[in-house]
Amino acid sequence: MGFYFGLTTELMAIAAMGAVQWWLAYRVNSLIKSYLPPVPARLLCVTVRIVVAAITLGLILSVPHASRLPLTRFLGYLRGVSLLWAFTSTAAWLIYRALRLFRWRSEEADPTRRALLRTAGTAAVAAPFALVGFGTFVERTAFGVREMDIPIPDLHHDLEGLRLVQISDIHLSPFLSERDFARVVDAANGLRAQVMFVTGDLISVRGDPLDACLDQLSRLRADAGVLGCLGNHEVYARTEEYTTVQAARMGISFLRGQARRLQFGNATLNVGGVDYQKMNDRHHYLPGAEHMLSPGALNVLLSHNPDVFPVAAQQGWDFTLAGHTHGGQVNFEILHYGMNVARFYTPYVYGLYTAGRSSIYVTRGIGTIGMPARLGAPPEISVLRLRKA
Repeated sequence: MGFYFGLTTELMAIAAMGAVQWWLAYRVNSLIKSYLPPVPARLLCVTVRIVVAAITLGLILSVPHASRLPLTRFLGYLRGVSLLWAFTSTAAWLIYRALRLFRWRSEEADPTRRALLRTAGTAAVAAPFALVGFGTFVERTAFGVREMDIPIPDLHHDLEGLRLVQISDIHLSPFLSERDFARVVDAANGLRAQVMFVTGDLISVRGDPLDACLDQLSRLRADAGVLGCLGNHEVYARTEEYTTVQAARMGISFLRGQARRLQFGNATLNVGGVDYQKMNDRHHYLPGAEHMLSPGALNVLLSHNPDVFPVAAQQGWDFTLAGHTHGGQVNFEILHYGMNVARFYTPYVYGLYTAGRSSIYVTRGIGTIGMPARLGAPPEISVLRLRKA
C-alpha cells in the first residue's frame, strides 16, 4: 500500500508542477504580448512554449518507470534540470500566492511596515531558489564520513571493534561524475575497513556509465574483501547479470541469494545478500533467506531495500545493512522529525533501528535520483564498528 501511495503522490506532484509551468508560461506570454511588437512577441512566445514543453518532457521522464528507458546523457540532464526548475518555481509561486492572500491591504498602513513586508515577501519567494541552489552546488557533493558503533548482543570478542565500511546508492550519472566518485573511493580506502560493502544502485538508468562505476569500485580495498548486493536501478536497467559477472572479474562479489563466510580469529562473520525486494510485494520479503543463516556465526544481511527489516529480524539475522532511501534526499527537520518523501515508502529512512536482538543501519548513500540536489541529507560513507551490547 505504501508503494502505491508513494507512486501516486509522485505522479500528482509532477502533474501539479507541470500545470504550474504552463500557467506561468501563459502569464509570461501575456506580458510579452503587452510590451513587445507583434513579430518579436510571437517569436518569444514560441520560445517560451518550447522551453516549457522541454521542462514538461523532463518531468515525464522523472516518473519512476522512466528509469527503464535507455536515456541519453542529454535527456538525463534535461530530467534533472526540469525537476530542479519545476520544484523551485512551483514552491516560489505557492509562496507568492500565499503572500497575496495574507498581504497587508490597508491603505493607511505604515509605509515603513509595508516596505518591510514587501522585502520579506521577496526574500520568501527567492528562498526556494537559494535552498535548491545550495543543495545542487554544495550539499550534493559534500561527501562525509559517518562513524557509528553498532551494539550486538553476545558479540564474539574476536569481532569486537570490527570495522565495516558501507557505500550505497552511487547513481553514477550526469549528476555524479566519475571524478567525484573517485574522491569517495579514495576516502573509503583511507578508513581501514576490514570488510567493505556496496549495497546497490550503481547507476540510475540504462546508458549511465556502469563500467566506469565498476572500475572505480575495483579500487576499493578491505582486509577481507568487498561484498555487495544489487539495487532496484540494476533491475530497472536490466544490468543484474552483467554487473555481477563483471564485478566478479574485478574481485567484487555481489551476493544474489548467496552467503559468504569470513573468518576473524575464532569468530565467523556470515554475510548474506539478496536481490532487490520489491516494495509492492511486502508479504513475500526475503523468501528462503533464512537458509543462508549460519548457526554460531554473526549473521549480516545485505539488502538494498530497508523495508525488509522486520522479516530479517524474525528470520534471525543479527544485523542488516541497507540504502535505497538516500535519507530522504530532501529532508526538513521539524521538532526532531524528518519530513521527506522516503517516509511514504518505509519507516526506515536513515540511521540505526533495532528490533529485539536485531538491528539495521540505513545509509544516506552517495548519489541522487530525480532531482540532482540534496538538502538536509548530505551524502555519506558509513563506518560501522561492531561493539558488544
